[in-house]
Amino acid sequence: MTGHILLVDDDALMRRGLAFSLEQAGYQVTTAATGEDAVDIVRRTPPDVVLLDIGLPGMDGLDALRHIREERELPVIFLTARRRELDEIVGLELGADDYITKPFNVDVVLARIKAVLRRSEGETAVSRAPKPLTAGDLSIDPQAHTVMIAGREIDLTPREFDLLHALAQEPGRVQSIDDLLAQVWGAEFTGEPQVVYVHIRWLRKKIEEDPKNPQRIVTVHGVGYKFEAHKP
Repeated sequence: MTGHILLVDDDALMRRGLAFSLEQAGYQVTTAATGEDAVDIVRRTPPDVVLLDIGLPGMDGLDALRHIREERELPVIFLTARRRELDEIVGLELGADDYITKPFNVDVVLARIKAVLRRSEGETAVSRAPKPLTAGDLSIDPQAHTVMIAGREIDLTPREFDLLHALAQEPGRVQSIDDLLAQVWGAEFTGEPQVVYVHIRWLRKKIEEDPKNPQRIVTVHGVGYKFEAHKP
């Protein structure tokens, strides 16, 4: 059984050692040292399983799990050095699939990963898919690939849909051109950044009441674009 594992821990030595063991077992491993980085990775490249340390600096593991659950439904196993059961219980109530107490045996970690992967294989593609979004009078259904404004369906190209969805997932957050290129066109894209400007212009013509005075996709000069939930 193979898969993509996201390992999140601020202990660099532990990260390297466990990542090496997981890779030797045939898994693809991505590592992160902070909860913020973990959430960003889940958003951009969803793994099959997250190994998540509770005691992270800044955004701790519990808060990271809350944010991860807003992005994706995927298996999460807590790693904890804390003996207090409260954190573990709270974590499981938030939706963690399992927890492992440090120090641990690598064989135990591998067995737990295999177990949650087996359970997750029983989930339907629908349960894994991104959830519908609603922002003001605009709604996006990623599964049906439809966009509605005030009950009227908007005809978008696949690229326009992906661009709108990328922006609408985080209303109010400014996303740079590089961010949008990576999310919509892919990290391997080698074309010109002007492609984003062109697609933003086309998208505004379809979803804005006044494309010259946009209220949904707002330009933040020198930074990028952000999505605002517009109510007529």
